[in-house]
Amino acid sequence: MRTQTKLIQDNLTPKDAHNILVDGNSRFAQNLKAQRNLKDQVIETSTGQFPFAVILSCIDSRVPAELVFDQGIGDIFSVRVAGNIVNTDILGSMEYACKVAGSKIVVVMGHTKCGAVTAAYQDVQLGNITSLLEKIQPAVKIIKQEKELEETIGIEKTAVLNVKLSIDKIRINSPILAEMERANEIEIVGAVYDVTNGVVTFM
Repeated sequence: MRTQTKLIQDNLTPKDAHNILVDGNSRFAQNLKAQRNLKDQVIETSTGQFPFAVILSCIDSRVPAELVFDQGIGDIFSVRVAGNIVNTDILGSMEYACKVAGSKIVVVMGHTKCGAVTAAYQDVQLGNITSLLEKIQPAVKIIKQEKELEETIGIEKTAVLNVKLSIDKIRINSPILAEMERANEIEIVGAVYDVTNGVVTFM
């Protein structure tokens, strides 16, 4: 598997980038792996980087984006925060990845059995975690409007909606990324990783 170069990156479309991620996750879920020399990739990327994707995912130890999508060194920008929430710093990181460094796709990836979503759903209050969980509360409030919803189902539905609302937030709060999407320079897409089988489902 080749290391990402500027030439490869320049010739990728957002759809190409999407398909690379789909194919990579398919390999991962089947316990396969593309042949890479990681040491060579360290050397080859030492003078510059040209990642094709930026992926916002949770800090959950079961969801390492590079492994889940079977990518190597220099292939993706990995942004991780509990509950895959969006804030100004994350938006700035995404804008850098796409506008400055040339990435072709923004993925917001939630996952099943998410501890941060569960804590938000159960209204946990604990130090600085509280302000982080507040960013998941809009999804919680919408899902809890569904009457007599069993908690585990409610939590999983909240995780999915949280991804969708995070994407809305990106489009609203980042004119740069919204304009790039309108111009078909990037794709902004949501996804959910299933911790039970390793499969990523794109929205």
